[in-house]
Amino acid sequence: MKRRLSQDQEFQIMKLVLDKFLWIGIGIMLFGFYQLVQGQINTGVGWIVAGAVVLLLFIILIIRRYEIMP
Repeated sequence: MKRRLSQDQEFQIMKLVLDKFLWIGIGIMLFGFYQLVQGQINTGVGWIVAGAVVLLLFIILIIRRYEIMP
């Protein structure tokens, strides 16, 4: 038999998952910034855009899941 989670338990698990998305997005953007500093402008900008996409997915997940109105 499956056990149902309370709303608070579900929120705590979701926070852990979304926190990982946030760290991954920031890490990707920092790597892109490092590439910019090293002089590889096209590669750096590409990594920064990829990080921004991850962070946008993070925002979309939060808005859809918790029905937050921007």
